[in-house]
Amino acid sequence: MAIKVRDFEVRLTRTKEERRQVRALRYTVFVEEEGASATEEQKQLHEEYDSYDRFAEYLAVFHQGRVVGTYRIINRDAAEKMGGFYTESEFNISKIKNSGANIAEMSRACVDPAYRENALVMRLLWVGLGEYIVRNKIGIVFGVASWAGTNPAMSAQAISYLYYNHLSPLSLRATVDATKLAEGVNPKLTKMNILPEVFVDEAEARRQMTPLVKGYLRINATFGRGVFIDKPFNSYDVFVMLRTKDMDSVYKKRFFGTDESFEGEDFELPSNFMQTLGKIITSPAKGAMRVVRSVFSFMLREDAADAEYIQDKPNEEEEAE
Repeated sequence: MAIKVRDFEVRLTRTKEERRQVRALRYTVFVEEEGASATEEQKQLHEEYDSYDRFAEYLAVFHQGRVVGTYRIINRDAAEKMGGFYTESEFNISKIKNSGANIAEMSRACVDPAYRENALVMRLLWVGLGEYIVRNKIGIVFGVASWAGTNPAMSAQAISYLYYNHLSPLSLRATVDATKLAEGVNPKLTKMNILPEVFVDEAEARRQMTPLVKGYLRINATFGRGVFIDKPFNSYDVFVMLRTKDMDSVYKKRFFGTDESFEGEDFELPSNFMQTLGKIITSPAKGAMRVVRSVFSFMLREDAADAEYIQDKPNEEEEAE
């Protein structure tokens, strides 16, 4: 399914060229902008990728045919083919894997620098991710949220705030795997309670959060225990998890807020929104699409009148990698 708003469109990639564009955007953001390391091959290709990309799905926002925003999605079947999820290179997620839920990993979220002031790009990315969750009946989505650099103390307020206020339930809590740290990284840096709770200031903590971390909090995500210092990628990461059933309290207040351009906006939802979402998740995909359209139209707000919802053709298949 694709969702179009004027000359913007969000959907899964379908061709080799579209997937190449996704990796090229990731190179621009993660390597050139944020300082992640790259192999000589990646530099020559101007693409950022790893072994997990082979079977991953790419969700992308297109503007006039060009990729301007993306998420990488790895479902359980793809993870089995690759020997695990990407997050397992940093965190122990055995509790989530053993939960019995239909799960999917989201990673490598980024937006073209030229489009970060355009709220529609991030809205479409989240709408596309929501449509994927609904259509595939995903019970738990998870991944990592990152800050640039290798010193978690630079975000001590934010990370400590997450530790004291937003840890995942113990039954599903991921924990940092210090054995996976690069050589020379001090395991003591993986502690989340960098500051005593009494010294944590919520306003300062939120100032230190990235727009994506703020967005995850607004949709009632919770966080694993520990910080992973990804030295090759020049980042420090926290584990983030969202159960679809936990969206309730947030959807009664607001949905968006994943980009700086959304700051200060409140999006009031109808009182029956969660009952509607529940029907989407538990009903057959074909019959649920009518409800999906109405919910996403509400999320797109002023752009809803220009939205088109396009079902995939029955014989439409993505090109082989």
